[in-house]
Amino acid sequence: MSLPRRVDAVIFDMDGVLFDTEKIYEKAAIDAAAQLGVEMTSAFFRSTIGTPWPATRTRMIEVYGPALAIDDLHALSRRLFRELIEQVELLKPGVVELVDLLDRLGIPKAIATSSSRPTVENHLRHYGLIDRFQCIVAHGDYERHKPDPEPFLKAAAGLGVEPAFCLALEDSHHGVRAASAAGMMTVMVPDLLPATDEIAGLCLHVVPDLHEVHRLISESRQPS
Repeated sequence: MSLPRRVDAVIFDMDGVLFDTEKIYEKAAIDAAAQLGVEMTSAFFRSTIGTPWPATRTRMIEVYGPALAIDDLHALSRRLFRELIEQVELLKPGVVELVDLLDRLGIPKAIATSSSRPTVENHLRHYGLIDRFQCIVAHGDYERHKPDPEPFLKAAAGLGVEPAFCLALEDSHHGVRAASAAGMMTVMVPDLLPATDEIAGLCLHVVPDLHEVHRLISESRQPS
C-alpha cells in the first residue's frame, strides 16, 4: 500500500475514527426507543451513521410515523449516551501515536464531523487533544452535510491546503463519499459499517485501524 501524492494535511472524521462512540450511540438510541415502545433496529441506526441529527430526525419520523415522540426519544438517548461513556475508554487505538507522528512531521490536522462543536470539544478536552487540531468543522459550520463534500472542503480551506494534498480518514459510507467528492486521498477505517464494493472503489485503501494509517504516512515520507 502507498499514497499517490505527498500528504500536506490530514482530515479526520470524529465518531468511529477518533472515538469509539458509534456503537454507544447505537445502544443508547435502541434502548431509548425500546423504553418508548419503539422497536429500532441496528440496520436502521446504521443507515443514519454520518448524518447530522436534523436529517436523522426527519428520517425517523418518516419511518416510524408522526406520532413518534421524537424529541423525548432524542433527549433520552442523549442521557443514556452520557451515562454509557462514563464506563468506557472512547479513544480509538492508534490515535495518540498518529497525532504525535503528524506533529513531528509538521502536518496540520482538522476534524470534519456531523457532531456539534460542543460535543467535539468535550471529547477532545477529556482526552487532552483539544490543542492538537488546527481546525474543527462541525455541524452548523456548513450548509450541506455529508455525503456532500462541503464539510471536507471547509476543513481543507481552514488549513490552507489544497484538497488533493489532504488525506481524509473516514469510517462511514457518507463520509467516504464526501471526502472522495472533495478530491481528497480517502482512506476508510471501518467501524460499524463494512466497505461495500462502491465504497472501496472510492478509497485509496481500506485499513483495519489507525496504526495502519501511521504506517502509510511514515512510509510515504521515506526516501525512495
